[in-house]
Amino acid sequence: MNETIVFIDAGFISKLSKHFGNGAYLKNDLINISKIFSQKEKLECIQIYYYTAPPFQSDKPKKQEQIRRENYDLFINKLSKHHIIKIREGRCQKIKNKHGEEEYHQKGVDTLLTMDLMTVPLKHKSIKKIILIACDSDFVPVIKNLDSLNVQTILFTYFDRQRNSNFSSSNELIQTVSKVNIITQKDFNNSLKNN
Repeated sequence: MNETIVFIDAGFISKLSKHFGNGAYLKNDLINISKIFSQKEKLECIQIYYYTAPPFQSDKPKKQEQIRRENYDLFINKLSKHHIIKIREGRCQKIKNKHGEEEYHQKGVDTLLTMDLMTVPLKHKSIKKIILIACDSDFVPVIKNLDSLNVQTILFTYFDRQRNSNFSSSNELIQTVSKVNIITQKDFNNSLKNN
């Protein structure tokens, strides 16, 4: 069985979990879901990269911010005990939108993911297919570059046909990857059953 590496956009998988849970986050096992997706493609998962950002903290963190950070740290510490997974962290930025409402955005996460994708042909010369769990069209240029280096990208994603929704996906992304698989709620359930 050929080997693969799985790249997971935490922001995407989190939104998808909340979507499938009708507003409540569903639990999912990142390692099992990576292995299940790899097996669907007749590949063996040898490494998982997980891209996330710690929750925002004010200069003087509020109680809710502290709780979010403590929960995040517990999750990351538990996840980092598995040798198969590498955690890559950006940062979280708080901004006010045009209506004066606070919004939180991850920064640097896509850049880290792009950098790691580009190292596949250098660090993992035997890998000819990778799995990307995401929906961001920002990855199109690097996917095209990988393809030119004989590394195929298999996309596991979820999208709807509503413009500017959490799950709108560009046709360019869909057309750029070697294969597209749509993630289902059953995939989340199966990852827990195999735990």
